[in-house]
Amino acid sequence: MNIVRSFLNSTVELELSGRPLQIRGKLVDVAGDIIVLYAANQFIYVPSLHIQHLKPSDPVDADEASGAMPPPPLDSTTESISYRKMLMNAKGMFVELYITGNQSIHGYLTSIMNDYFVFYSPTFHHVFISMRHVKYVIPYTSQATPYLLPKDHFPVKPSSLTLARTFEQQLKKLENQFVILDLGDNPYKIGLLRKVEDGALELITANGASVILHSEHVKTLHLP
Repeated sequence: MNIVRSFLNSTVELELSGRPLQIRGKLVDVAGDIIVLYAANQFIYVPSLHIQHLKPSDPVDADEASGAMPPPPLDSTTESISYRKMLMNAKGMFVELYITGNQSIHGYLTSIMNDYFVFYSPTFHHVFISMRHVKYVIPYTSQATPYLLPKDHFPVKPSSLTLARTFEQQLKKLENQFVILDLGDNPYKIGLLRKVEDGALELITANGASVILHSEHVKTLHLP
């Protein structure tokens, strides 16, 4: 990522895989597998895997042009940032995630495993999220809560399910359960998870049809 470092402290524009709109902001940190932008008073942590292109851009406001910005919300005392370190530092914080479709999800990271994490959302409850499909993470201040709800409206508790080390193993543990994949962005991703085997999932949809999906392309899973 050394070539990207040449844009540090400059305004850049990003196109991310699977996201129709571009992101523009000041590039404030670069590491091997993640970059950090500052835009609209928020720090945006972007795994470099999903960057389709990055190019210089004009500043969007006076603060961006002058370099004025608050301290980052995540611990920056470590020598270098990484995607996993960022997730570990964000554990228990209110964050926004963009994964797929036309919406972000808001909530809290509760558990971080080898290649996935568990996310508690007031909307979707416990969501199992593959790390490789997260497009960006935006941490909020410690005082912020989803939808301005009091914290007693959504007690953040670890999932009662026993967690496996990997995402595919976790899918396997949920065989014969009614599940929603990828936040239900398509009707064929809602149904009974009949079988997980050799990287493939068999899902029984509402009309009784059997649909086969590759586990590498499953971004999220939650129980209704």
